Amino acid sequence: MGHRPTRLGSRAPAGRTALRTALLAFPVVRTLLAVLFAVVPALVAGCAVRVPPAPRIVITPASGAVDAPPEPGLVVRAEGGRLTSVQAYTGRERVPGSFDPARGVWRSSWTLRPGAEYVVNAVATGAQGVTSRLAGRFRTLTPRREVAIASVIPNDGETVGIGMPIIVTFTRPVEDRAAVERALEVRGPEEGAWRWISSTQVVYRPREMWPAGSDVRFTAHLAGVRAAPGTYGAADRSVAFTVGRAMVSTVDTRTHQMVVRQDGKVVRRMPISAGMATTREYTTTSGIHLTMDKGNPVRMVSPGRHKGDPGYYDMLIGYAVRISNSGEYVHALDNVWAQGRVNVSHGCVNARPDQARWFYEHALRGDPVIVTGTTRKLEWNNGWGYWQLSWPEWLAGSALRPA
Repeated sequence: MGHRPTRLGSRAPAGRTALRTALLAFPVVRTLLAVLFAVVPALVAGCAVRVPPAPRIVITPASGAVDAPPEPGLVVRAEGGRLTSVQAYTGRERVPGSFDPARGVWRSSWTLRPGAEYVVNAVATGAQGVTSRLAGRFRTLTPRREVAIASVIPNDGETVGIGMPIIVTFTRPVEDRAAVERALEVRGPEEGAWRWISSTQVVYRPREMWPAGSDVRFTAHLAGVRAAPGTYGAADRSVAFTVGRAMVSTVDTRTHQMVVRQDGKVVRRMPISAGMATTREYTTTSGIHLTMDKGNPVRMVSPGRHKGDPGYYDMLIGYAVRISNSGEYVHALDNVWAQGRVNVSHGCVNARPDQARWFYEHALRGDPVIVTGTTRKLEWNNGWGYWQLSWPEWLAGSALRPA
């Protein structure tokens, strides 16, 4: 009777507004709502984040290669990331190598072994820690011809004198001398360099003589080195030796005396007789000799003469230590009347038998014997006369250094 009915829908908006106002009056509720409105958009946006691509790894030689050239070595590259691990093997032997500063490239330290199978496993990491892995397997070519090391002087484990060179002889002529020389590694206390004596022989000499008591290791990383067209190194070779006490002998042919010093102290004074100098061949050479080998006895025959010729001789000489390739020795001779007084030999340095025996027993290969006072100079390639060359002259014989 005059009462207006109320519509239920007309009061609902006002109720919701009142409820929201009441809730916002509480600080805790306001904080929770703020967090909710912030997190929900982030979660929605996270579903659309773009994952960066994985790094690309490239192995050279390529996996599956069956005739890969060994001379470039093994190279692993990462594009769009950094290399975190590279492991390469041939058989059970691990391939040595190193990363560049950015770790974008890994290279093997030396050439690869010819006719061998290699297995490579590499891992690289890119942006946001995305990782990729790659495994490869390949085989190097089998060469038409191989070159190997025929001999190395000194012997492995030998104790030598302070002037000792390293003499390497190959089984075939080497045409690419620079490539082979780069594969020859010497680890020792002194700066040194190689000099090519011929197409089949190369010699290493330190700039200064080895320090007494030092250890030296020579390694020829020859396997896989291209020494000539179609010719590759067959295998590596390593020799380690020790430098003994510093024994240096000086021979003065004018005073007819030989003085032996060990580590700077005089240990022997020996009256000697040197070459009579009536001909060039009978003149002792002046210069820095090295002891090369020794024998007791050694058969000595006059050069260029036959039995019955004037000056012919054929003798067995005791306690002989060779110091050149032109027939010079320090040896024993019961020639006491001349020793210390006059030079009457055929070019050798002879001493009293007991003195010569002492020298024979104490000499190591590579001990310097410095002769002075004659008109004939020791040639640098006569025996081991390598110390006759200055350092710049020695370097001129290297395939890697300018003359």
